[in-house]
Amino acid sequence: MTTFMRREIGEQPAALRATLDSLLPRVGEVERVAEGTRQTLFIARGTSDNAAVYGRYLTEARTGRLATLAAPSIATTYKRKVDLSGVLAVGLSQSGRTEEIVETLAWAKDCGAKTVAITNGGPQSPLAEAADLALCTEAGEEKAVPATKTYTTQLAALAVLALGLGADVDAADLDRVPDAVAKLIDDPGDLEAVVAGLAGKPGVVVSGRGLAFSTALETALKLKEACYLHAMGLSYADLLHGPIAVVDEDTPAILVAAGEGPTLPGTVALAERVTGAGAAAYGIGGGDGLARASTAALNGPDLPEWVAPLGLIVPGQLLTEALARRLGVDPDSPRGLKKVTQTE
Repeated sequence: MTTFMRREIGEQPAALRATLDSLLPRVGEVERVAEGTRQTLFIARGTSDNAAVYGRYLTEARTGRLATLAAPSIATTYKRKVDLSGVLAVGLSQSGRTEEIVETLAWAKDCGAKTVAITNGGPQSPLAEAADLALCTEAGEEKAVPATKTYTTQLAALAVLALGLGADVDAADLDRVPDAVAKLIDDPGDLEAVVAGLAGKPGVVVSGRGLAFSTALETALKLKEACYLHAMGLSYADLLHGPIAVVDEDTPAILVAAGEGPTLPGTVALAERVTGAGAAAYGIGGGDGLARASTAALNGPDLPEWVAPLGLIVPGQLLTEALARRLGVDPDSPRGLKKVTQTE
């Protein structure tokens, strides 16, 4: 029986095409709402927060703007005012109905920020209605609790946002994304070997750096949600500062990298260090170099680094769905989770 999660992973090429077709013509609207701002503040929780990490790195690396992740509790719990003049606040929520994110985006506007919503909830969702500009993704209904296509379409919307903020990238690279994702779905690499390697393990460390850090965080979250693994998502810079001590024969590492870019050599070196210490290292992406250094490897997308995270997450999604079934867990309905999470 095909799970909803696996079906929705397969729907991502079409969802990405529809989202990009809808949002790319709106780059000028982003430019106008961002006029007069100099910093970007991302407001999100959960999977959307992992998407925001991509937005932060992309904004700082390619537009030269300072970008930060918000602490919503400043608005919702401490109820403090902050001077946000000159700030573009971007709220991300797949449903557009997470009250904390809606409230925090409204707070940001009240504090002087210009506001953008990124949501799959449509223009009538509370988050979209609270924003100066709503970038609505076209993922369609998502039935599995673990987000897949709503996450990748959020990344697509963030790429469009970066274009509107003047990113020094080639917008035509986005045209390649749906086909690159389709190719990964058809040929994810040595999936069975990685599933077998993780099936008997209580935990795993998932690591990447820079633009790929968001993929490491999201892969770790999916493995926690749907496979009940103690999965730790870390930048490899932070991993080397001490937590690497937990990587051993019972705690393998999943290492994520684009096929190009300044973080690739460090990721390959980390894989060599992990395997040299007798632990398993499973690569996602990183080209032939990371594959050779790894115990087993999943393919990455043939995409430039700035858009690679839109494809890099796909092998992690397929791994999560396959491992959950191997462990006897229903990946569509993990225990303790709902599709829309409200924070007290």
